[in-house]
Amino acid sequence: MSEFDEFAEALFGQLGVELQEEEEIQRLDDTISTDSNFDVVFDAPKEACSALLPDCATRASTLLGLPYDINTRLDCPELKEFKIMKSQKVYCSPESRSFVDGLFTAVADDNREAVAGMMRADPVRYLAYSTYVIQYISKITTTYGDYTDGTIFMNGFILARYPRIILYKMGIPYGAGVKQVTSGYRGALKMALAEEAIHSMQGPLLDASREAATNISDINERLAGIVMEMEEEHVVQLSAHLGLQKVPDDFPFARSANLFFALNPDRFLREQFGSDVMRYTHVRLDENITRHLPHLHDMYTEWMESVQRHQAALQAREGMVGHAVGIMFEKDPDFAQYLTMFAGTDMASYNARRVGGAEFVRHVFAEMNVDGFARMLESPPSLHEIRNPEQYVRRLAA
Repeated sequence: MSEFDEFAEALFGQLGVELQEEEEIQRLDDTISTDSNFDVVFDAPKEACSALLPDCATRASTLLGLPYDINTRLDCPELKEFKIMKSQKVYCSPESRSFVDGLFTAVADDNREAVAGMMRADPVRYLAYSTYVIQYISKITTTYGDYTDGTIFMNGFILARYPRIILYKMGIPYGAGVKQVTSGYRGALKMALAEEAIHSMQGPLLDASREAATNISDINERLAGIVMEMEEEHVVQLSAHLGLQKVPDDFPFARSANLFFALNPDRFLREQFGSDVMRYTHVRLDENITRHLPHLHDMYTEWMESVQRHQAALQAREGMVGHAVGIMFEKDPDFAQYLTMFAGTDMASYNARRVGGAEFVRHVFAEMNVDGFARMLESPPSLHEIRNPEQYVRRLAA
Protein backbone atom coordinates (compact mmCIF):
# COMPACT_ATOMS: atom_id res chain seq x y z
CA MET A 1 0.00 0.00 0.00
CA SER A 2 1.45 3.38 -1.02
CA GLU A 3 1.64 6.26 1.41
CA PHE A 4 -1.15 7.98 -0.53
CA ASP A 5 -3.37 4.94 -0.02
CA GLU A 6 -2.51 4.95 3.68
CA PHE A 7 -3.34 8.64 3.92
CA ALA A 8 -6.69 7.99 2.24
CA GLU A 9 -7.41 5.25 4.76
CA ALA A 10 -6.46 7.66 7.55
CA LEU A 11 -8.94 10.24 6.25
CA PHE A 12 -11.77 7.72 6.34
CA GLY A 13 -10.53 6.60 9.75
CA GLN A 14 -11.05 10.12 11.07
CA LEU A 15 -14.60 9.90 9.77
CA GLY A 16 -15.07 6.50 11.41
CA VAL A 17 -17.42 7.60 14.19
CA GLU A 18 -19.65 9.40 11.73
CA LEU A 19 -19.69 6.49 9.28
CA GLN A 20 -20.58 4.06 12.07
CA GLU A 21 -23.40 6.33 13.16
CA GLU A 22 -24.75 6.44 9.60
CA GLU A 23 -24.61 2.66 9.37
CA GLU A 24 -26.39 2.29 12.70
CA ILE A 25 -29.15 4.66 11.65
CA GLN A 26 -29.65 2.72 8.42
CA ARG A 27 -29.54 -0.62 10.27
CA LEU A 28 -32.24 0.51 12.70
CA ASP A 29 -34.38 1.84 9.88
CA ASP A 30 -34.08 -1.49 8.04
CA THR A 31 -35.04 -3.35 11.21
CA ILE A 32 -38.10 -1.15 11.64
CA SER A 33 -39.16 -1.86 8.07
CA THR A 34 -39.28 -5.58 8.81
CA ASP A 35 -41.32 -5.17 12.01
CA SER A 36 -44.90 -6.07 11.16
CA ASN A 37 -46.13 -4.27 14.30
CA PHE A 38 -44.71 -0.94 13.10
CA ASP A 39 -47.23 0.53 10.69
CA VAL A 40 -46.76 4.23 11.46
CA VAL A 41 -45.99 6.48 8.47
CA PHE A 42 -44.64 9.99 8.97
CA ASP A 43 -44.85 12.71 6.35
CA ALA A 44 -41.86 12.60 3.98
CA PRO A 45 -39.36 15.39 4.67
CA LYS A 46 -39.90 17.18 1.33
CA GLU A 47 -43.68 17.15 1.76
CA ALA A 48 -43.55 18.26 5.40
CA CYS A 49 -40.94 20.97 4.75
CA SER A 50 -42.82 22.36 1.75
CA ALA A 51 -45.90 22.79 3.95
CA LEU A 52 -44.04 24.49 6.82
CA LEU A 53 -41.51 26.69 5.02
CA PRO A 54 -43.81 29.54 3.88
CA ASP A 55 -45.03 30.26 7.40
CA CYS A 56 -41.56 29.92 8.99
CA ALA A 57 -39.99 32.21 6.39
CA THR A 58 -42.77 34.80 6.59
CA ARG A 59 -42.63 34.96 10.39
CA ALA A 60 -38.84 35.28 10.38
CA SER A 61 -38.95 37.97 7.69
CA THR A 62 -41.53 39.98 9.64
CA LEU A 63 -39.64 39.64 12.90
CA LEU A 64 -36.28 40.74 11.45
CA GLY A 65 -37.58 43.23 8.90
CA LEU A 66 -35.59 41.49 6.18
CA PRO A 67 -36.99 40.35 2.81
CA TYR A 68 -37.29 36.66 2.04
CA ASP A 69 -36.87 35.64 -1.58
CA ILE A 70 -39.87 33.50 -2.49
CA ASN A 71 -37.77 31.99 -5.28
CA THR A 72 -35.52 30.31 -2.72
CA ARG A 73 -35.48 26.62 -3.58
CA LEU A 74 -36.05 23.71 -1.20
CA ASP A 75 -34.32 20.36 -1.54
CA CYS A 76 -34.23 17.29 0.71
CA PRO A 77 -31.33 15.16 -0.59
CA GLU A 78 -30.41 11.75 0.74
CA LEU A 79 -27.09 11.10 2.48
CA LYS A 80 -24.67 10.98 -0.46
CA GLU A 81 -26.10 14.07 -2.14
CA PHE A 82 -26.17 15.97 1.17
CA LYS A 83 -22.46 15.21 1.67
CA ILE A 84 -21.64 16.36 -1.86
CA MET A 85 -23.62 19.57 -1.27
CA LYS A 86 -21.36 20.34 1.70
CA SER A 87 -18.48 21.03 -0.70
CA GLN A 88 -20.27 24.28 -1.55
CA LYS A 89 -19.71 25.39 2.05
CA VAL A 90 -15.96 25.34 1.41
CA TYR A 91 -15.09 28.75 0.01
CA CYS A 92 -12.11 28.74 -2.31
CA SER A 93 -10.78 30.21 -5.54
CA PRO A 94 -12.44 29.24 -8.85
CA GLU A 95 -9.24 27.37 -9.71
CA SER A 96 -9.68 25.06 -6.69
CA ARG A 97 -13.44 24.57 -7.02
CA SER A 98 -13.34 21.39 -9.10
CA PHE A 99 -10.80 19.79 -6.77
CA VAL A 100 -12.90 20.50 -3.68
CA ASP A 101 -16.07 19.21 -5.34
CA GLY A 102 -14.26 16.10 -6.53
CA LEU A 103 -12.81 15.39 -3.09
CA PHE A 104 -16.21 15.60 -1.38
CA THR A 105 -17.73 13.42 -4.08
CA ALA A 106 -15.01 10.79 -3.65
CA VAL A 107 -15.58 10.71 0.11
CA ALA A 108 -19.36 10.58 -0.32
CA ASP A 109 -18.83 7.61 -2.65
CA ASP A 110 -16.56 5.94 -0.07
CA ASN A 111 -13.97 5.77 -2.85
CA ARG A 112 -10.60 5.51 -1.16
CA GLU A 113 -8.82 4.88 -4.46
CA ALA A 114 -10.16 8.13 -5.90
CA VAL A 115 -9.08 10.06 -2.79
CA ALA A 116 -5.57 8.60 -3.05
CA GLY A 117 -5.48 9.49 -6.75
CA MET A 118 -6.44 13.10 -6.07
CA MET A 119 -3.82 13.28 -3.37
CA ARG A 120 -1.17 11.95 -5.72
CA ALA A 121 -2.19 14.32 -8.53
CA ASP A 122 -2.49 17.48 -6.41
CA PRO A 123 -0.95 17.04 -2.94
CA VAL A 124 -0.99 20.77 -2.19
CA ARG A 125 -4.75 21.13 -2.60
CA TYR A 126 -5.34 17.86 -0.76
CA LEU A 127 -3.46 19.18 2.28
CA ALA A 128 -5.34 22.47 2.12
CA TYR A 129 -8.85 20.99 1.83
CA SER A 130 -8.91 17.55 3.43
CA THR A 131 -9.54 19.08 6.86
CA TYR A 132 -12.72 20.68 5.50
CA VAL A 133 -14.02 17.23 4.59
CA ILE A 134 -13.61 16.12 8.19
CA GLN A 135 -15.11 19.37 9.50
CA TYR A 136 -18.31 19.12 7.46
CA ILE A 137 -18.93 15.43 6.87
CA SER A 138 -18.20 14.36 10.45
CA LYS A 139 -21.31 16.29 11.54
CA ILE A 140 -23.82 15.06 8.97
CA THR A 141 -25.92 13.00 11.41
CA THR A 142 -26.43 16.06 13.63
CA THR A 143 -27.16 18.47 10.78
CA TYR A 144 -30.80 19.02 9.89
CA GLY A 145 -30.44 21.77 7.34
CA ASP A 146 -28.13 24.11 5.46
CA TYR A 147 -28.35 27.01 3.04
CA THR A 148 -26.19 27.78 0.04
CA ASP A 149 -26.57 29.42 -3.36
CA GLY A 150 -30.28 30.13 -3.22
CA THR A 151 -31.32 26.71 -1.92
CA ILE A 152 -32.37 25.49 1.51
CA PHE A 153 -31.15 21.93 1.89
CA MET A 154 -32.80 19.68 4.45
CA ASN A 155 -31.12 16.42 5.45
CA GLY A 156 -33.48 13.87 3.96
CA PHE A 157 -31.50 10.92 5.31
CA ILE A 158 -31.84 12.00 8.93
CA LEU A 159 -35.28 13.55 8.81
CA ALA A 160 -36.84 10.49 7.16
CA ARG A 161 -35.41 8.14 9.79
CA TYR A 162 -35.16 9.90 13.16
CA PRO A 163 -38.93 10.01 13.85
CA ARG A 164 -39.25 6.29 13.06
CA ILE A 165 -36.26 5.37 15.21
CA ILE A 166 -37.36 7.47 18.17
CA LEU A 167 -40.87 5.98 18.07
CA TYR A 168 -39.47 2.46 17.65
CA LYS A 169 -37.23 2.85 20.69
CA MET A 170 -40.25 3.91 22.76
CA GLY A 171 -41.53 0.36 22.29
CA ILE A 172 -44.85 -1.34 21.76
CA PRO A 173 -47.57 -0.21 21.41
CA TYR A 174 -46.03 2.14 18.87
CA GLY A 175 -49.23 4.07 18.42
CA ALA A 176 -49.03 5.41 21.97
CA GLY A 177 -46.16 7.76 21.16
CA VAL A 178 -47.14 8.87 17.67
CA LYS A 179 -48.58 12.21 18.73
CA GLN A 180 -45.46 13.18 20.73
CA VAL A 181 -43.00 12.08 18.06
CA THR A 182 -44.97 13.79 15.29
CA SER A 183 -44.94 16.99 17.30
CA GLY A 184 -41.19 16.76 17.92
CA TYR A 185 -40.58 16.01 14.24
CA ARG A 186 -42.59 19.05 13.26
CA GLY A 187 -40.66 21.14 15.80
CA ALA A 188 -37.34 20.00 14.34
CA LEU A 189 -38.47 20.99 10.86
CA LYS A 190 -39.78 24.36 12.01
CA MET A 191 -36.50 25.15 13.73
CA ALA A 192 -34.27 24.09 10.84
CA LEU A 193 -36.42 25.78 8.20
CA ALA A 194 -36.52 29.04 10.17
CA GLU A 195 -32.74 28.94 10.68
CA GLU A 196 -31.98 28.39 7.02
CA ALA A 197 -34.62 30.86 5.83
CA ILE A 198 -32.92 33.50 7.99
CA HIS A 199 -29.52 32.53 6.58
CA SER A 200 -30.95 33.10 3.11
CA MET A 201 -31.86 36.68 4.11
CA GLN A 202 -28.34 37.59 5.24
CA GLY A 203 -26.67 38.06 1.84
CA PRO A 204 -24.14 40.80 2.71
CA LEU A 205 -23.07 39.03 5.92
CA LEU A 206 -22.72 35.79 3.99
CA ASP A 207 -20.63 37.61 1.38
CA ALA A 208 -18.35 39.00 4.09
CA SER A 209 -17.96 35.54 5.57
CA ARG A 210 -17.31 34.00 2.13
CA GLU A 211 -14.65 36.58 1.26
CA ALA A 212 -12.77 36.03 4.52
CA ALA A 213 -13.07 32.24 4.31
CA THR A 214 -11.81 32.24 0.72
CA ASN A 215 -8.72 34.13 1.85
CA ILE A 216 -8.19 31.59 4.64
CA SER A 217 -8.31 28.81 2.05
CA ASP A 218 -5.82 30.69 -0.10
CA ILE A 219 -3.44 31.01 2.86
CA ASN A 220 -3.71 27.29 3.52
CA GLU A 221 -2.94 26.54 -0.13
CA ARG A 222 0.08 28.85 -0.10
CA LEU A 223 1.42 27.30 3.09
CA ALA A 224 0.90 23.79 1.74
CA GLY A 225 2.75 24.74 -1.44
CA ILE A 226 5.69 26.17 0.50
CA VAL A 227 5.96 23.11 2.74
CA MET A 228 5.77 20.71 -0.20
CA GLU A 229 8.60 22.59 -1.93
CA MET A 230 10.89 22.58 1.10
CA GLU A 231 14.07 20.55 0.84
CA GLU A 232 13.85 17.27 2.69
CA GLU A 233 16.63 18.27 5.08
CA HIS A 234 14.70 21.36 6.21
CA VAL A 235 11.48 19.39 6.61
CA VAL A 236 13.30 16.92 8.88
CA GLN A 237 14.96 19.67 10.93
CA LEU A 238 11.82 21.73 11.45
CA SER A 239 9.76 18.64 12.23
CA ALA A 240 12.28 17.65 14.90
CA HIS A 241 12.21 21.18 16.35
CA LEU A 242 8.43 21.03 16.61
CA GLY A 243 8.61 17.62 18.27
CA LEU A 244 6.75 15.82 15.50
CA GLN A 245 6.83 12.05 15.30
CA LYS A 246 9.58 10.74 13.05
CA VAL A 247 8.48 9.45 9.66
CA PRO A 248 10.43 6.82 7.68
CA ASP A 249 12.45 8.12 4.72
CA ASP A 250 10.28 6.23 2.24
CA PHE A 251 7.23 8.31 3.23
CA PRO A 252 8.23 11.82 2.05
CA PHE A 253 4.67 13.03 1.49
CA ALA A 254 3.63 11.94 4.97
CA ARG A 255 6.56 13.82 6.48
CA SER A 256 5.67 17.02 4.64
CA ALA A 257 1.98 16.54 5.42
CA ASN A 258 2.67 16.18 9.14
CA LEU A 259 4.65 19.41 9.07
CA PHE A 260 1.90 21.25 7.19
CA PHE A 261 -0.80 20.10 9.61
CA ALA A 262 1.40 21.14 12.57
CA LEU A 263 1.92 24.60 11.08
CA ASN A 264 -1.62 25.04 9.78
CA PRO A 265 -2.64 28.34 11.40
CA ASP A 266 -5.96 27.02 12.65
CA ARG A 267 -4.04 24.44 14.65
CA PHE A 268 -0.74 26.18 15.43
CA LEU A 269 -2.19 29.53 16.52
CA ARG A 270 -5.06 28.02 18.48
CA GLU A 271 -2.56 25.85 20.35
CA GLN A 272 -0.54 29.00 21.09
CA PHE A 273 -3.39 31.29 22.09
CA GLY A 274 -6.47 29.15 22.60
CA SER A 275 -9.68 31.16 22.24
CA ASP A 276 -7.61 34.36 22.63
CA VAL A 277 -6.45 33.93 19.03
CA MET A 278 -9.52 35.98 18.14
CA ARG A 279 -8.06 38.95 20.05
CA TYR A 280 -4.54 39.00 18.60
CA THR A 281 -3.36 40.81 15.48
CA HIS A 282 0.21 39.49 15.35
CA VAL A 283 2.28 36.57 16.54
CA ARG A 284 5.88 35.95 17.56
CA LEU A 285 7.65 32.96 16.09
CA ASP A 286 10.95 31.57 17.28
CA GLU A 287 13.97 31.84 15.01
CA ASN A 288 14.09 28.11 14.31
CA ILE A 289 10.75 28.39 12.52
CA THR A 290 11.30 31.68 10.68
CA ARG A 291 14.73 30.53 9.50
CA HIS A 292 13.05 27.77 7.52
CA LEU A 293 9.86 29.68 6.70
CA PRO A 294 10.58 33.42 6.58
CA HIS A 295 7.12 34.30 5.20
CA LEU A 296 5.18 32.38 7.86
CA HIS A 297 4.84 35.37 10.21
CA ASP A 298 3.10 37.47 7.55
CA MET A 299 0.87 34.55 6.58
CA TYR A 300 -0.19 34.05 10.20
CA THR A 301 -0.92 37.76 10.57
CA GLU A 302 -3.04 37.67 7.42
CA TRP A 303 -4.83 34.56 8.66
CA MET A 304 -5.72 36.15 12.01
CA GLU A 305 -7.19 39.18 10.28
CA SER A 306 -9.25 36.98 7.94
CA VAL A 307 -10.46 34.54 10.58
CA GLN A 308 -11.58 37.40 12.80
CA ARG A 309 -13.61 38.93 9.96
CA HIS A 310 -15.08 35.49 9.26
CA GLN A 311 -15.98 34.96 12.90
CA ALA A 312 -17.55 38.41 13.20
CA ALA A 313 -19.86 37.73 10.26
CA LEU A 314 -20.62 34.23 11.52
CA GLN A 315 -21.48 35.40 15.04
CA ALA A 316 -23.69 38.19 13.72
CA ARG A 317 -25.50 35.73 11.46
CA GLU A 318 -26.00 33.11 14.15
CA GLY A 319 -26.95 35.74 16.72
CA MET A 320 -29.78 36.90 14.47
CA VAL A 321 -30.89 33.29 14.03
CA GLY A 322 -30.90 32.61 17.76
CA HIS A 323 -32.78 35.83 18.48
CA ALA A 324 -35.49 35.12 15.91
CA VAL A 325 -35.93 31.41 16.63
CA GLY A 326 -36.10 32.08 20.36
CA ILE A 327 -38.96 34.54 19.89
CA MET A 328 -40.74 32.58 17.17
CA PHE A 329 -40.87 29.28 19.04
CA GLU A 330 -40.57 30.24 22.70
CA LYS A 331 -44.10 28.99 23.38
CA ASP A 332 -44.38 26.57 20.48
CA PRO A 333 -45.32 23.08 21.78
CA ASP A 334 -43.76 21.38 18.75
CA PHE A 335 -40.41 23.08 19.34
CA ALA A 336 -40.56 22.23 23.05
CA GLN A 337 -41.22 18.60 22.12
CA TYR A 338 -38.29 18.66 19.69
CA LEU A 339 -35.93 19.99 22.37
CA THR A 340 -36.97 17.30 24.82
CA MET A 341 -37.45 14.28 22.60
CA PHE A 342 -35.06 14.80 19.68
CA ALA A 343 -32.29 17.01 21.08
CA GLY A 344 -32.38 16.05 24.75
CA THR A 345 -31.87 19.68 25.73
CA ASP A 346 -33.76 22.86 26.61
CA MET A 347 -34.15 26.41 25.31
CA ALA A 348 -31.29 27.74 27.41
CA SER A 349 -28.90 25.17 25.95
CA TYR A 350 -30.14 25.91 22.44
CA ASN A 351 -29.42 29.62 22.93
CA ALA A 352 -26.01 28.90 24.47
CA ARG A 353 -24.73 27.74 21.08
CA ARG A 354 -24.92 31.34 19.89
CA VAL A 355 -24.04 33.15 23.10
CA GLY A 356 -21.54 35.64 21.65
CA GLY A 357 -23.60 36.71 18.69
CA ALA A 358 -26.88 36.49 20.57
CA GLU A 359 -25.77 39.00 23.22
CA PHE A 360 -24.61 41.39 20.51
CA VAL A 361 -27.88 41.08 18.58
CA ARG A 362 -29.99 41.58 21.71
CA HIS A 363 -28.12 44.80 22.49
CA VAL A 364 -28.46 46.15 18.94
CA PHE A 365 -32.14 45.25 18.90
CA ALA A 366 -32.71 46.99 22.25
CA GLU A 367 -31.06 50.15 20.93
CA MET A 368 -32.26 50.19 17.32
CA ASN A 369 -35.28 47.90 17.23
CA VAL A 370 -35.91 45.98 14.02
CA ASP A 371 -33.95 48.54 11.97
CA GLY A 372 -30.79 47.19 13.55
CA PHE A 373 -30.97 43.97 11.53
CA ALA A 374 -30.89 45.71 8.16
CA ARG A 375 -28.07 47.93 9.41
CA MET A 376 -26.04 44.84 10.31
CA LEU A 377 -26.26 43.74 6.70
CA GLU A 378 -25.37 47.21 5.39
CA SER A 379 -22.44 47.62 7.76
CA PRO A 380 -21.23 44.30 9.22
CA PRO A 381 -19.70 44.50 12.71
CA SER A 382 -16.10 43.69 13.52
CA LEU A 383 -15.26 41.05 16.08
CA HIS A 384 -14.27 43.80 18.50
CA GLU A 385 -17.71 45.37 18.03
CA ILE A 386 -19.37 42.00 18.59
CA ARG A 387 -17.76 42.04 22.03
CA ASN A 388 -18.59 45.73 22.52
CA PRO A 389 -22.01 46.24 20.94
CA GLU A 390 -22.41 49.76 22.31
CA GLN A 391 -19.40 50.78 20.24
CA TYR A 392 -21.07 49.33 17.17
CA VAL A 393 -24.30 51.25 17.87
CA ARG A 394 -22.32 54.47 18.28
CA ARG A 395 -20.56 53.88 14.95
CA LEU A 396 -23.87 53.41 13.16
CA ALA A 397 -25.29 56.55 14.79
CA ALA A 398 -22.29 58.70 13.84
